Amino acid sequence: MTDLTGRAALVTGASRGIGFAIAAELLSRGASVTITARKPDALAAAADQLVVDAAGGDASRVLAVPGNTGSAQSRAEAVTRTVETFGSLGILVNNTGINPTYGFLIDADLDAVRKIFDVNVVAALGYVQLAYRAWMGAHGGAVVNLASVAGLRSSGVIAAYGASKAALIRLTEELAWQLGPTIRVNAVAPAVVKTTFATALLAEGEEKLSAAYPMKRLGDPQDVASLVGFLVSDAASWITGETVRVDGGILATGALG
Repeated sequence: MTDLTGRAALVTGASRGIGFAIAAELLSRGASVTITARKPDALAAAADQLVVDAAGGDASRVLAVPGNTGSAQSRAEAVTRTVETFGSLGILVNNTGINPTYGFLIDADLDAVRKIFDVNVVAALGYVQLAYRAWMGAHGGAVVNLASVAGLRSSGVIAAYGASKAALIRLTEELAWQLGPTIRVNAVAPAVVKTTFATALLAEGEEKLSAAYPMKRLGDPQDVASLVGFLVSDAASWITGETVRVDGGILATGALG
């Protein structure tokens, strides 16, 4: 029930980190995958690596479409090319997320906050709308939005980012209600995962950060990817509107790391 052979997926922000790991996971389960990211060279290199490492050398199962998630034109191109290339679009993973500002909201640059919400929330909805109109509305499918534990509990220094992820979690619930029963919509909420995106959070040292976690380690992209692979599969056919924490137990301690 976890096999995805014959299905087509679109994963945003997939040239590295969690997005790349998710693309590899879906490919390993048999899906064909479109990956998107802003930088064409990095995206092409990621696609080449996915073909070798996860697609069994079958380049026809991997499509790279450069583009900015915040651009309506880029979103439309990614969805259109996915359907044209693979004949379907049954899986959408909204992985792209930005956080260009840190600190207290009272001091936040409002233009930066608008950008965070536009990419992390509005663009995710835009992708769902396009996927629905292009294929899912008639055939069904599964959507996973990448949220964060910062969307579940106040974080202080990444407050604007956390507020956007809280909005994404709420968006997930609304879409699950409105799009069922043929389209399932879920979210995953990671804590600190060892990626380039988390560089600022890792500045104080991995050992110090991981000590607060019951599992005594930080997350790895594969921890998130495995969960996403399950959620988009038939094994999760009665799960929708859910936000699943993948946080090494940090929220269970009452802290946020």
